[in-house]
Amino acid sequence: MVGSVNKVILVGNLGRDPEIKTFQNGGRLCNLSVATSESWKDKSTDEWRDRTEWHRVVITNDRLIDTAQRLRKGMKVYVEGQIETRKYQDRSGRDAYTTEIVLRPFRGELKPLESTSDRPPAGTPEDYDHQSTGREPGMDDDEIPF
Repeated sequence: MVGSVNKVILVGNLGRDPEIKTFQNGGRLCNLSVATSESWKDKSTDEWRDRTEWHRVVITNDRLIDTAQRLRKGMKVYVEGQIETRKYQDRSGRDAYTTEIVLRPFRGELKPLESTSDRPPAGTPEDYDHQSTGREPGMDDDEIPF
């Protein structure tokens, strides 16, 4: 008998290029921002409505970080991981929380759903010099430590 399952599957588009960080001990971490959208026809107004949900994805699996390096903003991806809520201190010292989809070694999957062969690896300083400074709704990267 299964006690519980924590598994999340997303199919969506990257909101920005992957952010890959390398630590002094050689460990790596990759952050993705994935948007999922839905559309429906409002029965009362007969107008089309849509809603976009933004998901933070954190990858600690080296094999999947290598895959993420080939991804770019706007690409459609398949993500499979676990949902986790993390507590941290914001700039004013108050407790704050963030919910993320986490891909750990042996517990996640990341697949591009379009070709990455024409794209250079993400994560080089030159890539970030030319990025848009736009932010997803409700996300302030400066307040959430990674």
